Amino acid sequence: MDIVLAALLMIWGNVAGSNPDVTFEQMVQASLDAKQPVVALNPGTDSNGEKPPAPDGDGFTKIDPAPETPAIKGVYATAHTAGGKRMESLVTLLNETELNAVVIDVKDDWGYVTFLNDNPVINALGTNKKIITDTDKLMTTLKDNDIYPIARIVVFKDTVLAKKKPEWSFLKTDGTVWANNKSTPESFVNPYRKEVWDYNIEVAKEAVKLGFKEIQFDYVRFPEGFEKRADSLKYDTDERSRVDIVADFVKYAREQLNHLGVRISVDIFGYAASVPAAEGIGQDFEKISKYTDVIAPMIYPSHYSTGWFGSKVPDAQPYVTIAGAMVDTHEKLLPLQTIGQKPIIRPWIQDFTATWIKGHIKYGKKEMEEQIRALKDNKVDEYLLWNSGNRYTPGVEYK
Repeated sequence: MDIVLAALLMIWGNVAGSNPDVTFEQMVQASLDAKQPVVALNPGTDSNGEKPPAPDGDGFTKIDPAPETPAIKGVYATAHTAGGKRMESLVTLLNETELNAVVIDVKDDWGYVTFLNDNPVINALGTNKKIITDTDKLMTTLKDNDIYPIARIVVFKDTVLAKKKPEWSFLKTDGTVWANNKSTPESFVNPYRKEVWDYNIEVAKEAVKLGFKEIQFDYVRFPEGFEKRADSLKYDTDERSRVDIVADFVKYAREQLNHLGVRISVDIFGYAASVPAAEGIGQDFEKISKYTDVIAPMIYPSHYSTGWFGSKVPDAQPYVTIAGAMVDTHEKLLPLQTIGQKPIIRPWIQDFTATWIKGHIKYGKKEMEEQIRALKDNKVDEYLLWNSGNRYTPGVEYK
């Protein structure tokens, strides 16, 4: 990205004057008021010219900030579900089964912060959307029913922020924000921009204020196939690799949030445990796991192609697929286990039917219990259920 010195001087002069202690929040607000971008002094730095901190050495022992937390077995809820009548059915499901947690979108797949708040950074950027209309009622309901609340924050896939702050995103040669080619295009923001880190940490801190006990970061990566387009896009970078910058974010997030008594969890592609680092998207299973309290591999059988774990159609063999994924996960994390840095393993499993898969099977009670049995047989007691519509299979024994 080109550095627009004149714009920088104008913004800085209007806000800071002779005050060297002007805050990032003030800079963002002034930028929006002036309709000028907040730009970095150097590629790969924040507004103050500082690089995000690099990870420290290997010589630390991971300490759980919430050691009294029970084994978590949970479901996913969109903000619309959490703020609406459907939440009542989820509370009933959790009360009548061994499920005890819910993952709720507090920053959704588009980038909207799903509840109103008075945080100056979030308000300056205008990314709030009143989807969960009564957060006090929601959190009281969860507390009264002894439901463990997890705040899901979609980090680097953020169409809303990319539009608000193009200079924090990836730009095409014509200066417009890159978006993928899906029917509903989505954009990402740049993991090399520390402003993006700090913004997501601010969202997380607001979730902690509401009473969430864990922050779960999703889309902690670059876009799929980024290595094929990296050289054709304009974006800030530095000497660090993509896998290092993503791991650095996770470390930074944990440093910023653990002292508040909350755990940090990270969603990651399940196959990342079975292959070397995914350099293109910046996901290294071991490096990310080193700095998180909980690792949540998405091991949906439908996400594995022909041949994985010896199955012609992995989706049609839920036990075999889940068991194979867990064997690889334990093996990948063995180096961290020997030095006291292994995170809790809490996979996402499949509670939906993948109709787009040739040879797929319908998922119901049997298939759910087969996945859970595969986890248990591989000494994994925690898991999360994914169904994008938040409709979960009845009658399952969640052992």
